[in-house]
Amino acid sequence: MSTPTHPVIDALRGRLIVSCQAYPGEPMRHPETMAQIAQAAVEGGAAGIRAQGLADIALIAERLPDVPLIGLWKVGADGVFITPTLRHARAVHAAGAGIVAIDGTRRTRPDGLTLAGTVAALHAGDTGAGDTGAEPALVMADCGSVDDALAAADAGADLIGTTLAGYTGDRPKTDGPDLDLLTRIADRLPDVPLIAEGRIHTPAQATAARDAGAHAVVVGTAITHPTTITGWFAAAL
Repeated sequence: MSTPTHPVIDALRGRLIVSCQAYPGEPMRHPETMAQIAQAAVEGGAAGIRAQGLADIALIAERLPDVPLIGLWKVGADGVFITPTLRHARAVHAAGAGIVAIDGTRRTRPDGLTLAGTVAALHAGDTGAGDTGAEPALVMADCGSVDDALAAADAGADLIGTTLAGYTGDRPKTDGPDLDLLTRIADRLPDVPLIAEGRIHTPAQATAARDAGAHAVVVGTAITHPTTITGWFAAAL
């Protein structure tokens, strides 16, 4: 298990983070809706929220100022699309996310910066306006493999996520969370907080992810995406 060095990270130990996101064109794709879902999730016991898009992040940060918030900005749906550049990362932090989730793979970033350079700028509170007066951001590196995780840790990421497991071509997409990947990363990086994310659809799977070495567990679809949940039941009938 990891040894966090920041109170926000420590507050997430062994706890649930709920991802509140809706896809483009869906009825729930609205900041007010996502903020309400986030509030309901916290009332249900969530210790943190993960949210996408500047408007959603800003409103959730306003409504839940004391709840750890992981923010990201999706640009497209292929390649490096999770907070792909330093510009996007700065905007996510400025919108109110204390933890900025970025693509943490070894793939080339669209702005040409290295992962280490992006992390360093966020840690320095670099606003892009020639100063470093902003509050430093914590950085969550969304990874897809053990090698991604090792590289992200070397780059200075504060947290490592398994968000991209099965989506980068490095590993097959598992039916459920990639527990093997979680175990392998936890064994190699015991002192870096590991966040389990991706295809965690039941409480039993969440527990298994924690037991595999996760510092905290992110659940999204199974809690906050009624279209998919309805589809599961409809298909069963």
